[in-house]
Amino acid sequence: MLDLHTHLIGHQDRIANRQNMKDYLEAAQRAGLKEFGFADHDMYFKELDLPLIREVAKAYPELNVRVGLEVDYRAEDEGKIKNLLQSFDFDYVIGSVHEIQNWLFDYPEEAEKHRKMEPDQLYISYFSLVEKAARSHLFTTIGHFDLIKLFGVRPRTDVRELAEKAINAIAENGLVAELNTAGRYKPIGEFYPEEKLIREMVNHGIDFTLGSDAHEAKLVGRDLKEGIRFLKSCGVKRLISFQQKQKLTFPLD
Repeated sequence: MLDLHTHLIGHQDRIANRQNMKDYLEAAQRAGLKEFGFADHDMYFKELDLPLIREVAKAYPELNVRVGLEVDYRAEDEGKIKNLLQSFDFDYVIGSVHEIQNWLFDYPEEAEKHRKMEPDQLYISYFSLVEKAARSHLFTTIGHFDLIKLFGVRPRTDVRELAEKAINAIAENGLVAELNTAGRYKPIGEFYPEEKLIREMVNHGIDFTLGSDAHEAKLVGRDLKEGIRFLKSCGVKRLISFQQKQKLTFPLD
């Protein structure tokens, strides 16, 4: 089992020291993980000590520890993102969309604005950015693919139609999608992405990885066993981890 979406320093509420790293890695061991990845937000990059992660990981030889980054995708920042990603030998990079035209839409105080917007247009705007992220050649993975649903606003049009171009972009560029279990603890109360989107991705030959989106050690591995069962029920046959951007395959028996 693997968990490749965890945040060592959360939202800057902890520091990237040796003890914090050990807390996460020991939580990963307790959860029975074989592959574990740190993927903090790029906005906190200067607060991270990525070489120290590699050093601390040596004390956990039975755990394959990967170093990633979750990057907030903005089309106008592609050059900056490229330069940032060249500054460290990341195993993988998660591309995520949290912002539409300078609107940070996933903050709890933004829920009412979601409900006031035309839902199809909300989804179209979001998925157009996900498509651009997938075509940017910056990422290995697309994070929480249908994050825009988090406050329970559903489109009038079939979401598969609205997400079609983004799904095609992921497939055409060989990216991996993640099953992110954190959606269960948002107002929407379900995994990202939803079942019919997963099935559509499977039909396009897209592979999946797993992430708890843990922002503290005690949440590492949360609901991943259920997530694996869910993926298998949707036709997913294998999971993907990464080492130096190369895919590692783990069959789901």
